[in-house]
Amino acid sequence: MLKKMNKRYVLPIVIILIAIVAMEGLKSLKKPPEVKPVIDLTPKVKVHAIELHDHALQIPSYGELTPKYQTNLIAQVEGIVISLSPVFNKGGFVKAGEVLALIDPSDYQTNLLEAEANLASAEASLEEEKAQGKVAEAEWLQIEDLTPSELALRKPQLARSAAQVKAAQAIVKRAKRNLERTEIKAPYDAIIASRKISLGTFASKGSEIGQVNSIAEGEVRLPIANNQLSYLPNRGINAQVKLTANIGDEQIEWTATVVRSEGIKDQSSRMHYLIAEVADPYALKSDLTPLEFGSYVEADVTGLTLIDAAVIDSNWVSNNQVAVVDANNQLVFKSLVTVHDAAGNSIVKSGLAEGDNVITSSLQYPVPGMQLVILNENQPAIKESNPESAIALQGE
Repeated sequence: MLKKMNKRYVLPIVIILIAIVAMEGLKSLKKPPEVKPVIDLTPKVKVHAIELHDHALQIPSYGELTPKYQTNLIAQVEGIVISLSPVFNKGGFVKAGEVLALIDPSDYQTNLLEAEANLASAEASLEEEKAQGKVAEAEWLQIEDLTPSELALRKPQLARSAAQVKAAQAIVKRAKRNLERTEIKAPYDAIIASRKISLGTFASKGSEIGQVNSIAEGEVRLPIANNQLSYLPNRGINAQVKLTANIGDEQIEWTATVVRSEGIKDQSSRMHYLIAEVADPYALKSDLTPLEFGSYVEADVTGLTLIDAAVIDSNWVSNNQVAVVDANNQLVFKSLVTVHDAAGNSIVKSGLAEGDNVITSSLQYPVPGMQLVILNENQPAIKESNPESAIALQGE
């Protein structure tokens, strides 16, 4: 009986112990809660460290090379064209005074001979009148009680003969001039632009013979925006200009000088125009590549030099402000005075200091004073990699 009672109490106790052991085992298998790392939400940005340098501004422009002087050759006498120079063709080069064409001079040679004969006759008549005047004066000197008149001394006749000599001399000069005009000459060193006559052509007085262009100088008319004139000393007069033109696969460069301003703003484009002069464009006195009239050229006009200026990407500038990370790694906005250029850069005249870290990456919600982290110290290069080089400005 005692054994039965022990079995009745022992079994529940064993079951309870087994349950306790199982619970402790389960507790030992349970993992502790995972500790989550602290996430840094401070925005990370890339920056560009500012360097200040002196920058020579270049004002970009464009134009077409034209001759400084262009002359239409006009026949001043009439007649048949009996001779043409072999170089009197479009594109031919001629020297000043070179005969390009000859109009038949026969009639004008005859006119000159006739005029010279009339002059000789008039001079002979003048000498005769002088002699007769002296005879008349000598005769009147023998008469003591009378005063001779001007007519008696043949002074009017002498004056008439002198006038006839002058008239004959004028006719001779005219005849010589007309004879000279039978030769059509180049007024200066030139390139032939056109020829309007041929052998056997009858050239009437006032008809066009051809056209020549001076090759000593060429000109380029350069449009300049109104806001760019302030960057040109003396409003561009005497400024040096670099011209570039593409000839085939070759790009050639020429130098020019601004010699004058047209002084009037174009009513349609609202642009000012400067005239740049190119010496010896056809390179007849040098080894340069010729720059032909009619060539389209791009121009860079040398402007002012900005002292301690910075060059940054124009995309970093918004409303004339730029975002900067200050010494406390906080965001600040700096106001700038800038000049935009054609290469996508901005030349900062004022507003930035040496070493300023300009933010080059985007910020979603920029707030002045917000804390920032500089992502890396390798700043991207601006589009103009050489800060000492000249900067080309873009008109606004």
